Amino acid sequence: MDISELFWNASLEELKCGYIEEKNHYICLLCGKYFEKGIVYPEDGVMYESGRYVRVHIEKTHHSVFEYLIHLDKKLTGLTDHQKGLLQLFYQGKSDKEIQTEMGIGSASTIRNHRFVLKEKERQAKTFLAMMELLKEKDKYAPAFLEVPKTARMVDDRYNVTQEEKEAILTKYFPDGIKGPLKTFSRKEKDKLVVLREIAQRFELDRSYDEKEVNQILKTAYDDYATLRRYLIDYGFLDRKTDGSQYWLRK
Repeated sequence: MDISELFWNASLEELKCGYIEEKNHYICLLCGKYFEKGIVYPEDGVMYESGRYVRVHIEKTHHSVFEYLIHLDKKLTGLTDHQKGLLQLFYQGKSDKEIQTEMGIGSASTIRNHRFVLKEKERQAKTFLAMMELLKEKDKYAPAFLEVPKTARMVDDRYNVTQEEKEAILTKYFPDGIKGPLKTFSRKEKDKLVVLREIAQRFELDRSYDEKEVNQILKTAYDDYATLRRYLIDYGFLDRKTDGSQYWLRK
């Protein structure tokens, strides 16, 4: 199970913590890093057991779970940029007057109204979540959809792909198996997304690659490695430095 699946399958409490606990380790839901139980981790001269260190990791690497979540694509949060800005200031502990001054909008009462609207959104979200949980118990015909990557730069109909469709697409374009070469590179958006997502699995997390290394990996999938490299970046699977000297798998 990849990090996006772990993230979307996590409970609300696990999302708030930013990690999940399994039998032998903890996993950061924000980047997929593992922390083995029974191992002591040093940090700034202090030794931490794994359960405590995963929280230190989140604070040092991601700043906070809130900061990570607030920067997800708006299609994943359901928040406008304006609402995100307000929530960030609320999270910082700013008063209504301070927020009104900083954002230059309305009055302190306007900020209170925004708080009310966000509270309504919370109630609606809770109600909808409860209905969807109850629906799972009854809707035996619901298809299993492909999880949307947390790194997706734009969430749209391209991600409307079931697990069955995914398997059919991979079989079609990778006749020798998913580790083999592509038969062809489709321009169909859904097919392209599934194929690129699979090819991205050939890169390791927490590792940087130079352009030559990236090209060598992509050549194992398709002769036109430059096209694959461009689309992997455009679709948010890979990232790179502005000068192209380093590439890495986005978390």
